[in-house]
Amino acid sequence: MMLSLKSDHRSHQHQHQHQHQHQHQQQLQLQLQLSGSNGISRVSSDADRDGSLALESEFSFNVKPLQTPPKSHEVDEDMLLALAHQKYKTGNYKQALEHSNAVYENNPQRTDNLLLLGAIHYQLHDFDMCIAKNEEALQIDPHFAECFGNMANAWKEKGNIDLAIRYYLIAIELRPNFCDAWSNLASAYMRKGRLNEAAQCCRQALVLNPHLVDAHSNLGNLMKAQGLVQEAYNCYLEALRIQPNFAIAWSNLAGLFMEAGDLNRALQYYKEAVRLKPIFADAYLNLGNVYKALGMPQEAIVCYQRAIQTRPAYAMAYGNLASVYHEQGQLDLAILHYKQALAFDSGFLEAYNNLGNALKDAGRVDEACNCYRACLSFQPNHLQALTNLGNVYMELNMMNAAATCYKATLTVTTGLSAPFSNLAIIYKQQGNYVDAITCYNEVLRIDPLATDGLVNRGNTYKEIGRVSEAIQDYVRAVSIRPTMAEAHANLASIYKDRYL
Repeated sequence: MMLSLKSDHRSHQHQHQHQHQHQHQQQLQLQLQLSGSNGISRVSSDADRDGSLALESEFSFNVKPLQTPPKSHEVDEDMLLALAHQKYKTGNYKQALEHSNAVYENNPQRTDNLLLLGAIHYQLHDFDMCIAKNEEALQIDPHFAECFGNMANAWKEKGNIDLAIRYYLIAIELRPNFCDAWSNLASAYMRKGRLNEAAQCCRQALVLNPHLVDAHSNLGNLMKAQGLVQEAYNCYLEALRIQPNFAIAWSNLAGLFMEAGDLNRALQYYKEAVRLKPIFADAYLNLGNVYKALGMPQEAIVCYQRAIQTRPAYAMAYGNLASVYHEQGQLDLAILHYKQALAFDSGFLEAYNNLGNALKDAGRVDEACNCYRACLSFQPNHLQALTNLGNVYMELNMMNAAATCYKATLTVTTGLSAPFSNLAIIYKQQGNYVDAITCYNEVLRIDPLATDGLVNRGNTYKEIGRVSEAIQDYVRAVSIRPTMAEAHANLASIYKDRYL
């Protein structure tokens, strides 16, 4: 007897980005990135390298009943398909693939099996095969709405959001009450920044099915993207009221608390997410980020490794794991894992930058420069890579090249004093005292309490004979930081030169 499933049976999709959890506040996927040396600290930013939320996708299985009594070989086929569905629902995708492939070999025309094959390949992150199997089904049944919806999910994962939107719209045109497609279309619109259309799609999905937890969760993500934290919290909570074991909502809820700085509650909710869904790679990634923020690097490492076990090509997890090894001084492991991250995502900018940092710390300066340049080839105004490359050039006494990098950073941001400070050092070394003083003036405009800037400007004034102004800077530095030995010593030197 053929397995009969609801027409929209849910499966799960996660991304370089995050979601989901229980009663309380806020979401975030951290991607841990090292930035430069020379005063530029290592930073963590939204894990989603691409800055987007990881939204749960819906896969639909439209399993149609047989019209005639099954023959004996058809019974075996149906049993295999039933086993494939069972393994799929328990997350055992490789065994599900074996059973579903056996059905395909016996009957390649079964559209319900082709739909399932596409979903399995999706879960195994073989998005091209997912698309191919759905296209096979559409050649047999061109009006199979679920296939268009599932192809849209795959194209969304491949980064072609416009094509994903097109296929979601076709799915909805074929089946206007396709609530999962409405919900997933909302997530695609969010990726494009079309928030009003995303909200309309979420609400349409909930009109069709008020108990669709994915739509509640997606609406929460939308509220969060608009800064409406309480509304996002309410959406995630409603999803959990309907389905308390919905791991995605627990993870999204954990993210809210993580952004709010309540790391202990975020930890609790991410743990609940992975308990409910042990193959939830994004939740393991974020759980690792929480442990790292709590100063528990070994626990973070375990979580990142679990994320990689669940999703072997998870570039972000390799990058975060590398960052922990780097902070612990295990440079060989850090370099290895950054390279693995880049092997799985050749456009992972922060991995290029951070690999450069690790190589530089290991004394492999030429390789470090190549990494910074690779990062800049993708994004010429990447602030950290420009700064890091400038720092290396400066250490190599390549002052003109360093100055070019620092000047380029000033076109990216106006709120940092470090580029002006570094440029001042270069100008002073070149004997260009006027420009050096101008740069120190900018340093002190940005941070009037920068004692190093005051002392350095004072030193420059002293070198060109503007002693009174030098004394004023040293005195000001001492008044801000009374224990600053260099400022006291420079004052003493001036007074000695004047009166002895």
